[in-house]
Amino acid sequence: MNLKIISPENTLYDGEATMVRVPGVMGDFEILNNHAPIISALQKGVVEYNTADGTQRLDISGGFVELHKNIVSLCVEKG
Repeated sequence: MNLKIISPENTLYDGEATMVRVPGVMGDFEILNNHAPIISALQKGVVEYNTADGTQRLDISGGFVELHKNIVSLCVEKG
C-alpha cells in the first residue's frame, strides 16, 4: 500500500509500506493491505510503519489518518 505522511512543514514520507500503526483517539490500531476505508483523529503517540528499509517510528502530537483504496494519508504534527 502507499503511505504518505505530511506535516505543516514538509512531507515526511511518501512511498510503499506493508503496515502502519497509529495512535487513534480510541486507542492504537494497525492498518494492513486491503484494510477497510477509514478516517480517524490521532492523538499524541508514535506512528510506526514497515518499509523495505525496516520499521520506522515517528513521534507525533496529533493529527488524522485517512485510508482509501490502499492509499494511507497521515497529516500530523511532529511531537
